[in-house]
Amino acid sequence: MRRGLTTGIATVLAGLLAVAAAGCGGDDDGGDKAGGNIELTVDIFGEFGYDQLYKQYEAAHPNVKIKQRKVDTLDNYKPRIQQWIATNSGAGDIVALEEGILPLYMQQKNKFVNLFDHGGRSLQNNFLPWKWQMGVSPDGQHLVGLGTDIGPLGMCYRKDLFKKAGLPTERDEVSKLWPTWDAYFQAGQKFTGKVSGSKWLDGPTAIFRTTVLQNSGAGPGYSFFDKSNNLVFDTNPAIKTAFDTALKFEQAKMTSDMSIFTPPWQTALKRDTFATIPCPSWMLGGIEEFSAGFGKGKWDVAAVPGGSGYWGGSWLAVPKQTKHPKEAADLAKFLTNPQGQAAAYKDKNVFPSSPQAAQDPTVSGSKSAYFSDAPVGKIFGDMAAQVKPVYLGPKNEDVRSAVENVLIAVGQGKIKPEEAWAKAVEAAKKAAR
Repeated sequence: MRRGLTTGIATVLAGLLAVAAAGCGGDDDGGDKAGGNIELTVDIFGEFGYDQLYKQYEAAHPNVKIKQRKVDTLDNYKPRIQQWIATNSGAGDIVALEEGILPLYMQQKNKFVNLFDHGGRSLQNNFLPWKWQMGVSPDGQHLVGLGTDIGPLGMCYRKDLFKKAGLPTERDEVSKLWPTWDAYFQAGQKFTGKVSGSKWLDGPTAIFRTTVLQNSGAGPGYSFFDKSNNLVFDTNPAIKTAFDTALKFEQAKMTSDMSIFTPPWQTALKRDTFATIPCPSWMLGGIEEFSAGFGKGKWDVAAVPGGSGYWGGSWLAVPKQTKHPKEAADLAKFLTNPQGQAAAYKDKNVFPSSPQAAQDPTVSGSKSAYFSDAPVGKIFGDMAAQVKPVYLGPKNEDVRSAVENVLIAVGQGKIKPEEAWAKAVEAAKKAAR
């Protein structure tokens, strides 16, 4: 998921090398006092932008070798980490915990190294307050993970298809076109009436996830589960509103009825299959990777309807099963410090959870050549400043997946629209058990 944002990278990486050498990791009394090498394994999914950072760290710590194990998607990563943590075997020295699965492992905090024991308390100001707090156990005594990226929202759209439909194509005008989801629906009706062979939206999953987090952040501060982990799917108005929003597009046959990152979705990006995708900052990399040369200069980024929100983001944690807790903790600190987050953004467009990194001119002023030179640093930076965090229960991912299957079934004609909410409630209750 290359981003092509390399301006100033040499300067940042030079600074990183200096930080590492000054003691951000490993030190002279590292894990092997006999002078032999140690290998640290880092488990991630998708792209985190760490390739160059690994090289810099290894250069400053000659006795450390880093091995990255990357799984293509979160859905494929989840069962692996579940097995590793459950059996206390097989996990890397550092593992990525995405926001949807973090609550599950926060309940198993004793299976992770307490990063407070490795200098973590001094790092709090390196992170947005809510991002930091989500990595700390509810009793405030255990730092499970250090924040990596966050996912401020935008709307990715195909300029060429918009032109074909007679809609505005310049991003500022496009943003004005849809201040609300109702306005976005109306724009989609105009598009559908003028362009055959292309749908307005990729499918129900992206819009459902987006609106759940938007509505929950603006409302109670939690989504499918309250902060006591009680299922409130059918009583939280934020969820019903989000479900109805996604359902409306399915009923109107305005989506391609696809789930993000599935093989059909990836293939569709090389064609004129759909015109818009609600996209957190990290999704730009997926669109670029899977649409390849076909999409360059055709895609652009505008503001998301609803005016605020985020989706996604991760933390780095150190499982207790590691043989090198100190060295793993030091590497996690290095990868997530402000300079590391700025470098990761330049490499893979993962928007930093560090305010210092976000304010770096090479981040805030960055543009994406692939997305028509969109000022992505400003677009996502402005959105990040408005983020209101949402509490997610340990079974959040199970419920989300079950409900999205209901929405997709509506589009496939397997469930009647008037029965969809009842089916979704039933599916949510079953998944929450």
